Amino acid sequence: MKKTEIYIGLNDQDSKVQKFETAKYVSILKNVCISYRVPFSFSLIEGGYIHESGEYTQETTLALSLIGVEHSTVEEIAQDLCVFFHQESVLITVGEVETYSIRGGMQSGDEDPS
Repeated sequence: MKKTEIYIGLNDQDSKVQKFETAKYVSILKNVCISYRVPFSFSLIEGGYIHESGEYTQETTLALSLIGVEHSTVEEIAQDLCVFFHQESVLITVGEVETYSIRGGMQSGDEDPS
């Protein structure tokens, strides 16, 4: 199964500073993922970026994780986030992951340990 991560910096591409509170960007990210009806998780990280001009900047970044989402949908989400966050670009990484689920609760036939 494929795991895709999209890294979206929060500094504006023109002003090179973060224009809004981080919570606003998180809300936009969640709304985009919900509108595409994809399973997602995200984390807030700090990082550095080199602009196409060669200028280096440090910024707060949202790292969006998508598992099992079609490539075309990932690209649409990335494009939307690039536009909504007014970014020069976003970084996408793709890798293979093995996934499995664990169910909670007692199974039929299990005895209550108490």
